[in-house]
Amino acid sequence: MKIIKDKNDYRILIIEDNTGDLVLIEDYLTEQIEIPRIQTAKNFQEAHNFLSSNSHFDIVLLDLTLPDLSGMDLISRILEISRDIPVIVLTGFSDMEFSIQSISLGVSDYILKNDLNASSLYKSILYCLERKKRVHELKESEKRYSELFRLNPQPIWIFDLETFKFVQVNHAAVQLYGYSVEEFLNMTVFDFKSEKDNKRLRRSLIENAENNQTVQRKSKHFTKSGELLDVEIQATFIVINDKKYRMVIISDVTEKNRVEQQITKAIIKTQENERYEIGAELHDNICQILASTHISLGVLSKSVNDCGMELFEQCRGYISLATHEIRNLSHRLAPAFFNDSTLEEAFEILLKNCNVENKYIVSLFFHPAIDKLNINRDLQLNLYRILQEQLRNILKYADCKTIDVDLILNNDKIKMRIADDGIGFDLNAIKGGIGLSNMRRRTELFGGEFTVFSSPGNGCELVIMIPLKPENLNSKTEEASSSPWFIYK
Repeated sequence: MKIIKDKNDYRILIIEDNTGDLVLIEDYLTEQIEIPRIQTAKNFQEAHNFLSSNSHFDIVLLDLTLPDLSGMDLISRILEISRDIPVIVLTGFSDMEFSIQSISLGVSDYILKNDLNASSLYKSILYCLERKKRVHELKESEKRYSELFRLNPQPIWIFDLETFKFVQVNHAAVQLYGYSVEEFLNMTVFDFKSEKDNKRLRRSLIENAENNQTVQRKSKHFTKSGELLDVEIQATFIVINDKKYRMVIISDVTEKNRVEQQITKAIIKTQENERYEIGAELHDNICQILASTHISLGVLSKSVNDCGMELFEQCRGYISLATHEIRNLSHRLAPAFFNDSTLEEAFEILLKNCNVENKYIVSLFFHPAIDKLNINRDLQLNLYRILQEQLRNILKYADCKTIDVDLILNNDKIKMRIADDGIGFDLNAIKGGIGLSNMRRRTELFGGEFTVFSSPGNGCELVIMIPLKPENLNSKTEEASSSPWFIYK
């Protein structure tokens, strides 16, 4: 049976001082390879010259005993100058400990000469070259990953799931947060958030420790300089050296949120202006028409006979009722608390109007210091609209007996609490509710936090926390007359 030889071009360096062994090795090679390109060296110095020159070899076959160097020293020196060329040790000594040590240093294979034949040598060469190829591909892959990680324009960090310490961060993360790589590697994921947020983060990390799914969420991070960033994160797991880590990709959306808030404020401002125009038309036009009609009917009353007087009085009553309802509607469209009324008075009127039949036990606590804060009109109006929206929800859905409203100062924040003892609801079932979304959006416009507590049978509690930032307060010289809202009497 004819042996089919390997026609690939192999450049092989044989380092061997024994002529008989050298001839045997060459024979084995030519038996399996059609035209092997063989170079021989009889001592370490010759091998050094070949490997240090521009000669390129695919494989090195090394005898362990040379005239000028041998043993472990020889292996170390050859590995040093051969760089990434696979080295196969051929020896007559069957020292298992020595062979293991050689492999650990970086030798690709270790073959006893007594076990050597053409087939085993050829297989060893193929395995070593294939291993080199795979290692090279792996290194290239790691290099590409490293470049992708290091040069990615989005901030990325990787942290240990046990210690929560960072193990890798990229250049974009260094630029965004202001910490050096060395500072990052001495920090944990808890160094960027408030103490309250860290409690939630720690609980989330523990709960999702075995969850391999990608997690997406919004968060707030502090930079080294103390700047607060709005960020969106994507967190997933990654395995490095057989150990599981979490990789987090961060998107800074601070500017995006700022622009969106400006747009939302403009939209709300436009909506309020439209309400103002409608309210003004109802109050100053429709109400005046009805009032004139009421007066005209009074003039006509002497001309109505006794049979028609009951219907006549009924018409006058309807006109009075319509006038009253239109005034109430105009007040709801444009609340009167900017000039000669206060936010507290506006709250009282709103609560009174929602309880005209005295169906509810209503309580309002308004911290006396709040009126002295000079809260700006936009914030006052939004607090009013949030209360208005929630009262509408309570009247429509809650089936409650009591309604409690508190507006207090709490650690440099305005806290508004609206609670009822009604039937409650499942929070997970109403996440898409427009009313709650509107109230949340209005709260976040002023850097606030919006929280809802409820469950079936346990009523509902809505809590809003607004920080007392300069932009949420008026300057001392600002006059109320600049308000776009008018006052109804």
